[in-house]
Amino acid sequence: MSGYSPSSEPFTLQRDCPAVHVPHGAAVTLPAGQTGYITQALGASFTVVVDYNLFRIAGKDADALGKTPPPPIEVPAGAGDADIERLVWDQLRTCFDPEIPVNVVELGLVYDVSLTPLPEDAGRKVAVRMTLTAPGCGMGDILVDDVRSKLELIPTVRETDVELVFDPPWNHSMMSDAARLETGML
Repeated sequence: MSGYSPSSEPFTLQRDCPAVHVPHGAAVTLPAGQTGYITQALGASFTVVVDYNLFRIAGKDADALGKTPPPPIEVPAGAGDADIERLVWDQLRTCFDPEIPVNVVELGLVYDVSLTPLPEDAGRKVAVRMTLTAPGCGMGDILVDDVRSKLELIPTVRETDVELVFDPPWNHSMMSDAARLETGML
C-alpha cells in the first residue's frame, strides 16, 4: 500500500487492536501485523488508513501502533469545582471527529457543561449537552462515548451524562475562528 499522504506515518500493529470503522461507527478488531498509515493523531486518539478504509484507534491502545498511551490525569490537592470544570473543558478539547482535525469544543458542538457534587463527598457528576455537525453522522455514538470515557478519566468524576441534542441545529457560525481557519471556512 502506498502512502495515504506525504504526512501520513506508516505503522504495523504490534497486537490485535480494537478500532472503529469511520464513518459507519462499527467496532472491529484489526489483527496484529496489519499495516497501514496514521493520518491523524489528535486528542490521544488516532485515525488510520488500512486497505483504503478509515479507522479510529483510542489512545489507550496507542501501544498497538508503537506509540505511548496518554498519561493519567492528575487533580491538584484541594482542587475545587472551578479546577475540575477546567479539566472537563480540557478533556473535551481532546475529543475529535476522526474526519475533521478540530476538537468538539472549537467546532461548537458542546452546548452546555454542568458539574454536580454527589452526596457524601463521593465526587462529581458531569452533564454535557452536545450536538453533531450533521444529525445522520455515523460517528455520533462514537463521539458521545469518547466524551464520556475521557471525562471519566478525571479522578473526581464518578458519573457522566452526555446528551446528544439537535436543538438548536448546529451551523458553521458556532465554530471558533481557529476552527473556521483550520477547515478553510474563514
